[in-house]
Amino acid sequence: MKEFQSTRDLQMEEAKKTIPPYMKAISGSLGGTVEACCLQPIDVIKTRLQLDRTGNYRGIVHCGASVSSSEGVRALWKGLTPFATHLTLKYALRMGSNAVLQGAFKDSETGTLSNRGRVLAGFGAGVLEALVIVTPFEVVKIRLQQQRGLSLELLKYKGPVHCAHTIIREEGLLGLWAGAAPTVVRNGTNQAAMFTAKNTFDVILWKKHEGDGKVLQPWQSMISGFLAGTAGPICTGPFDVVKTRLMAQSRDGDDAKYKGMSHAIRTIYAEEGLRALWKGLLPRLMRIPPGQAIMWAVADQITGLYERRYLHPAPL
Repeated sequence: MKEFQSTRDLQMEEAKKTIPPYMKAISGSLGGTVEACCLQPIDVIKTRLQLDRTGNYRGIVHCGASVSSSEGVRALWKGLTPFATHLTLKYALRMGSNAVLQGAFKDSETGTLSNRGRVLAGFGAGVLEALVIVTPFEVVKIRLQQQRGLSLELLKYKGPVHCAHTIIREEGLLGLWAGAAPTVVRNGTNQAAMFTAKNTFDVILWKKHEGDGKVLQPWQSMISGFLAGTAGPICTGPFDVVKTRLMAQSRDGDDAKYKGMSHAIRTIYAEEGLRALWKGLLPRLMRIPPGQAIMWAVADQITGLYERRYLHPAPL
């Protein structure tokens, strides 16, 4: 009986060992930087497709080829600076805040985290990143990406800083938070699903439990991250389309086509049909799951090394 109690106490102590939020934040920010550099062209194509109301582009390949031929290959990396900065800060906030919220939802006696607590922590992290980082950075990114042409003199926005300054001057500070409502819904749902799914796939596929000291191989993290990043885009497609449309339109007058999230959904459905609410889904699936695969491959290595060195050091 004493041996059973001792084993149980040891398991509880192991469960209480957690990686500090700042390490989660660092791992996420580094993973986000690598992801942005690799996948920016897919994000540009997704944005162009979502803003295409007249059928100029006949799919992903045609869109990418058209942008490259008319604007140069470098145009596929338009908006990289705000995108990379936004991903680095977003993942740092997402991973760090999720770690803090998970700690708050853990059982104080056993140190275990329920599935409900994991979902709530992920949703809270998604809402926080949407309001603090994602919305203003994506407004700037989308405004830059929707511009067509090669001559800098003819473009309304000359760069990310100029774009942000112009939006604030013409539309007020809240112009940087255009499309905030669908972004909050999208990100909260995405992160609730993603963190829960990533943990589930780690356990099912690799018998990896958080805090157990086991370091996944990068290819294992990539598989779990890819699978975890697939469900969100399918579920939140309409919110992503609406977010993009609201962010792309100027708010400096009363002639804005879309008056808000609900009005945008109704208008797009009435004018373009149900399928239009999932425009850009394929490039999203080409970007988000691979992006999560890249991010988790980097993040898991960093947090895994921390676990092995500080939480489960090898005996001397």
